[in-house]
Amino acid sequence: MSAHCQLTGRQPGFGNNISHSHRRTKRRFDPNIQHKRYWLPSENRYVRLTLSTKGIKTVDTIGIEAAVARIRNQGGKI
Repeated sequence: MSAHCQLTGRQPGFGNNISHSHRRTKRRFDPNIQHKRYWLPSENRYVRLTLSTKGIKTVDTIGIEAAVARIRNQGGKI
């Protein structure tokens, strides 16, 4: 599963784990990515989106039609 939100574009961040002795090892901060299925009335079908939790809240606010239009304007395929 790709750790990338289709709506907000959130991706993993990178940094270091720092031990008690202050040794550093690389680590990855993954966003909270969920697969969510929405009914798209204009196309009379379901669409399955890969969204971060902030992206899910954005869809709840602006609506699925506007969210799909925004993803398509960014060049995403649905």
